Amino acid sequence: MQALRVLRSRWKPDDNWKVDTLKFRNAAVLVALALVLAGCSGGQWGWYVVSPGTETGRVNLGFMIAGLQETLSVSLTAIVISMVVGLFVALPGLSENKYGRAFNRTYVEVVRSVPSLVLIFWVYYGLPVVASISIDVFWAGVLALALSDSAFQAEIFRAGIQSVDKGQVEAGRSLGLSYFQRLRFIILPQAIRRMLPPLGNQLVYMLKMSSLVSVIGLQDLTRRANELVVTEYRPLEIYSVLVLEYLVLILIVSQGVRWLERRYKAERI
Repeated sequence: MQALRVLRSRWKPDDNWKVDTLKFRNAAVLVALALVLAGCSGGQWGWYVVSPGTETGRVNLGFMIAGLQETLSVSLTAIVISMVVGLFVALPGLSENKYGRAFNRTYVEVVRSVPSLVLIFWVYYGLPVVASISIDVFWAGVLALALSDSAFQAEIFRAGIQSVDKGQVEAGRSLGLSYFQRLRFIILPQAIRRMLPPLGNQLVYMLKMSSLVSVIGLQDLTRRANELVVTEYRPLEIYSVLVLEYLVLILIVSQGVRWLERRYKAERI
């Protein structure tokens, strides 16, 4: 008991912990409110269509939640590709070659200026005509989202790499390390720690932007909600559940990113 009192006296929650707790508390209140509303089937409300207490509600909820796999698949695949492309786009912008810097600036400005929804339409409907290839809905969405996000990733990598002390880079050069060895062992390990917050923001952004792929037929959370609205004619109730799905998903991802930030911060200490 004495040891427990000592631990309690020494442990003080930081601001991030308080913010995270508040977010989960608010999410719990919203979920509880939705469950209460789910029991209201009279009057103009039709919560029975998404209520776990009815057979119809359970079927509809299962149908909607099944879209989570597509949402996660397209988002995670797109974010990985966009990070790889963004890194290779950022490196020429850090070189002393004027053509490399021009390529970096042109790519970032052009891609960043095109709306994601327009890019999705162009990749799905235009790319097969231009390149004479066949592309399905999933990979069209992944490619469009990855291209759209790669411009932002390039700027994140450029800023993160430039934040590393030049003295450490010179030290690596004096040790005879090649450019890619300095990048792998000295620059990127330090830059990634500093880039975690913006990279986490981009992952959250990607999860939300993945809903746009529903316009070309991807059976994600949004697409399945739209199909239920057409059959059940209850947009308020169905889209309320959709909001909760994205809210819970993004809160979980945000918690994971914050955990990584705290872990890297602890390692540095």
